[in-house]
Amino acid sequence: MRRGMQLFRQGDVAGSLAEFDRAIELDSRQKAYLWQRGLSLYYLNRFEEGAEQFRLDVAANPNDTEESIWCFLCEAQLYGVDEARKRFLEVGRDPRPIMRDTYLMFRDAGDPEKLVSTFSRGRENEYFYSSLYAGLFYESQNDMDSSKHHILAACKSPYGLRSDDYMASLARVHCQCRNWSLS
Repeated sequence: MRRGMQLFRQGDVAGSLAEFDRAIELDSRQKAYLWQRGLSLYYLNRFEEGAEQFRLDVAANPNDTEESIWCFLCEAQLYGVDEARKRFLEVGRDPRPIMRDTYLMFRDAGDPEKLVSTFSRGRENEYFYSSLYAGLFYESQNDMDSSKHHILAACKSPYGLRSDDYMASLARVHCQCRNWSLS
């Protein structure tokens, strides 16, 4: 699992998936907890398998807001936004205000600009997450210009630049997969 995460952080998404699959071969019980595998599947455009991975994750942890959102992102690519929203995974209440608002934005077709505005003066991680998820929301709507704007903002934020958070790496991988320059 650590090797898969390291490869993903380095931008080797296919290599990361191979390592996550190897971890499952070694211990099949791990599959329901490998949300990182679902992210790799998303960036390899293997949306059906990604959605399945995130559904397994939510079944094992019914309070996991982010896995519900990522399942939506995969299913929006497969079925379109309206159908993905009908299939949206309900989860428990996330204790993090940024993730509660993000979850509601995806579930209820909210306003990503409002999300970013709400958290623009908060903690560094909140601005990062609001920008990242605003960009991902726009991508699900096929508004790639707005998606690029927000995800680049997440990458260039102080948290995005300095944090060792897996999601900060994900934002950079996202840009790499879309051929968006960070400079």
